[in-house]
Amino acid sequence: MPATDFQGSSSPLSNIGRSILAIRRDQVHSMEGTHEATGLERELEAFQRQVTERFLQLSSGSSELLSLSWVRKLLDVFLCCQEEFRAILFNNKASLGRAPMDRLIGEFFERSVKALDVCNAIRDGIEHIRQWQKLLEIVPCALDNQRTLGEGQFRRAKKALIDLAIGMLDERDSSVSSVAHRNRSFGRNNASREHRSLGHFRSLSWSVSRSWSAARQLQAIGNNLAPPKANDIVASRGLAVAVFTMNSVLLFVMWALVAAIPCQDRGLQVHFSIPRNFSWAVPILSLHDRILEESRRRDRRNACGLLKEIHQIEKCTRHMNELGDSVHFPLTEEREAEVRQRVQELGQVCQAIKSGLDPLERQVREVFHRIVRSRTEGLDSMGRANHE
Repeated sequence: MPATDFQGSSSPLSNIGRSILAIRRDQVHSMEGTHEATGLERELEAFQRQVTERFLQLSSGSSELLSLSWVRKLLDVFLCCQEEFRAILFNNKASLGRAPMDRLIGEFFERSVKALDVCNAIRDGIEHIRQWQKLLEIVPCALDNQRTLGEGQFRRAKKALIDLAIGMLDERDSSVSSVAHRNRSFGRNNASREHRSLGHFRSLSWSVSRSWSAARQLQAIGNNLAPPKANDIVASRGLAVAVFTMNSVLLFVMWALVAAIPCQDRGLQVHFSIPRNFSWAVPILSLHDRILEESRRRDRRNACGLLKEIHQIEKCTRHMNELGDSVHFPLTEEREAEVRQRVQELGQVCQAIKSGLDPLERQVREVFHRIVRSRTEGLDSMGRANHE
């Protein structure tokens, strides 16, 4: 989305990097510690600039949006922003215990705690994708060999594809509603006994409660999130802007994770109240619009997750099922060549998922621990400031 779409506001937050200086200079004509204040202002402006640059880089590529590699880059951006924000708080510990920072930082930590549940749900979703990958790997194992392909090999591959379809349909139901646990059978009475792997796995694995809702959690994170008022900016020496920036980054990253990865009761109807004259609003709102547009595509509306690799699993599964339904034995050379080509494509998807899931899971775990550590340090600093 072009940057010009976000300009033209008369808000005192226009050109946010300079607004912190302008508001304070207009209302505070003389103060002690001018050198230290100038250093803080430069630190805050650098933070705004770095957040903007990182999200601009993240939004520059269109082909890899919502792929495993893109989600990993998104989490890298979050971790970098979180570390820079943590440094700002550490360097200004004395301000954390005074109004309005005590209220603003307390609200930020409350949102951070809610984000921890999202991280847990996302790790469960990653495990689901890993189970799908294991089922998908059965297909190339059964069909990718040098011998002539026979009915037995196709039956083994077909069973794996049916198991996979059942698991993905079951997860799709969970993404829509977490009220009941469904066990799809495709009309087979013994399916609940034969296909326990994914449905049963889900019922035992959630590290969030069965009534937990990703949609409600995102709404809770975004609830009452609004740009800081001018008097709060002045009273906090500009720190309020950094808190709002990090709150917005936290909300967007958690929202994007829920959009990409399967989790129960997914919902993307979250209101982003970000004034478009914040420089980093340009790339964040652009990414938000592109992800929403992806969710509205006809072939993605009912998906259990918008991750690019999930879409590839669905496409490969559909093509292999269509191919399996149309083959007759013995296979002609032409049809066998077509099968092997499809199997090769499926194998590439398996490899991409296999190589991307473990690093992604480690990053989600790191995000979780970084949030916990930052909150603990922040609360400790606030407690000390109140006793000084």
